[in-house]
Amino acid sequence: MNTRIAPLAVIALSVAAFVAAPVAQAQDTAASTPKQIKKAQSKEARAKKNAELKQLEQNGYNPAGEQTNYPQNLQNAQSKINAQKAGKPAPASTP
Repeated sequence: MNTRIAPLAVIALSVAAFVAAPVAQAQDTAASTPKQIKKAQSKEARAKKNAELKQLEQNGYNPAGEQTNYPQNLQNAQSKINAQKAGKPAPASTP
């Protein structure tokens, strides 16, 4: 009777291994999904910030430029952008 149990045990262990392998792999895929989502979200946020900075630079703001008039330079560029979005001409700004 012992001779019949050994082959059955080998078969049972083989079946268990084949069943457990895809389940373990599915857990790895599910665990990486939030990381992929976070990466995509940060990439999207970075693209949005870069587009906003580019738009500010096109309207006269220079982040590496003279900082003595810093808040005013940024505010002037932002008001130009807001005026463009509203369809009105931007007010003249002072350097």
